[in-house]
Amino acid sequence: MAIHGSEQSRFKLGVSGAAATEHCGLGTLEKAKELGREIVRQNGILITGATTGFPLWAAVGAKEEGGISIGLSPAESEKEHIEVYKLPLGYMDLVIYTGFGFPGRDLLFTRTCDAMFIGCGRVGTIHEFTIAFEDQRPIGILEGDWETDSIIREIIEKANRPNPKIIFGNDPRALVAQVIELVKKDKEGIKYPELEGAKRG
Repeated sequence: MAIHGSEQSRFKLGVSGAAATEHCGLGTLEKAKELGREIVRQNGILITGATTGFPLWAAVGAKEEGGISIGLSPAESEKEHIEVYKLPLGYMDLVIYTGFGFPGRDLLFTRTCDAMFIGCGRVGTIHEFTIAFEDQRPIGILEGDWETDSIIREIIEKANRPNPKIIFGNDPRALVAQVIELVKKDKEGIKYPELEGAKRG
């Protein structure tokens, strides 16, 4: 049984953003939902940090569009996820319990993804951005009525390291399309083994 091309093209696209969005401005949650919808419309699987706020609303959009939504939790169990971290389980098809707290979760979350999208956020979002930046992942910075995009521009400028894999934009549809093109370039030349070959091991 071979791996079909359509299966190979299901990109794992992460959405990072604030768990509390009161500072983000009007229309933020709808923009997060639209980002989740576009990830699914453009044949992506949504990955989040299994949290509230911006990532959760991206998951809402993904599920409204009939897509797959996966969350990576900082907790080590469902009980800790709910009772200690106070995080949701809704709008996710699968929650992976990393047990590494927020810093460790951020690393595993970011490295699980083929590309990252950054919305309105604070220090945790910036942490996930810097991991993706260091790893040279394709990154889409969603611009809006918040300061995160300008903070990231300043970080990039002060890092003094050009990164052609970072795209800024305020239209979720166009931003997802542009980032997927970068992911395709990253995957050029990868030879995917067939399942039968993998079984022979």
